[in-house]
Amino acid sequence: MGAYESILLTVITAATPLLLAAIGELVVERSGVLNLGVEGMMIVGAVMGFAGAQATGSPYVGALCALLAGMGMALLFGFLTLHLVANQVATGLALTLLGLGLSGMIGEAFVGRPGIKLQALSIPGLSDLPVIGRIVFGQDLLVYVSLALVAGVTYVLFRTRAGLVIRAVGDNHGSAHALGVSVLKVRYLAVLFGGACAGLAGGYLSLAYTPQWIEGMTAGRGWIALALVVFATWRPLRVLAGAYLFGAVGILQFHAQAHGVAIPSQFLSALPYAATIAVLVIISRNRILTRINTPACLGKPFVPDR
Repeated sequence: MGAYESILLTVITAATPLLLAAIGELVVERSGVLNLGVEGMMIVGAVMGFAGAQATGSPYVGALCALLAGMGMALLFGFLTLHLVANQVATGLALTLLGLGLSGMIGEAFVGRPGIKLQALSIPGLSDLPVIGRIVFGQDLLVYVSLALVAGVTYVLFRTRAGLVIRAVGDNHGSAHALGVSVLKVRYLAVLFGGACAGLAGGYLSLAYTPQWIEGMTAGRGWIALALVVFATWRPLRVLAGAYLFGAVGILQFHAQAHGVAIPSQFLSALPYAATIAVLVIISRNRILTRINTPACLGKPFVPDR
């Protein structure tokens, strides 16, 4: 049972940064904004989280620094795309490149330093339970924060007026503006929330996943988080399931190699993206079939959207 417990703990650790980044990006995209700079916000959050922990000796201060760093990068993205109306795709890609370069410059002084690890919480009487003790009651704070964010985002988006406003802005910002909703304010808040989550995801990498600073340590996880949002069809609970699925796939190669199973690591790395493409194909097919079978469309030739 110890081996299975170890695997589950590793899956949770690998899934948490994906979940944090993806749940923030989900809210951003629900508001009608596409931020491709998740990777850049994560890597800046990672280096600033590590730097904050080194300066204060507290991993919790480091996590706060990571959160603020992610919000700072998101604020820059919001200013360029929402105020100056720059192209969102180009700006997001530029933000990623900026984050990678900026983190390398800031983190040069921290290469090789031992990190300050974010310790797992210990709940007396519960953390010592067999099997479920360490898995359920022995995680670090950010694991519980990620799960709380999923529950909170689910409730807010689908059970509150604020969530209705966010979805209305994302679905038709013109109609929302006509009803008196401040589209700019809603999108700014959503972008800042996404940046905070991406920063925390980066901070988790340098404070809990591998408590050290390594240039480029996000290793494409920001792109996986973007793919995960599409894979989950913009549903928070599906993001939760997808993050743990992608996390399991990510560590599968290590356990497979340890047991002598020769699976190319490149194949496993490509699986999340292949799964996302498959989901996109299924979604597109269902939409086409729905339109074709709509009474108004019966008897008329199908003309795809341009």
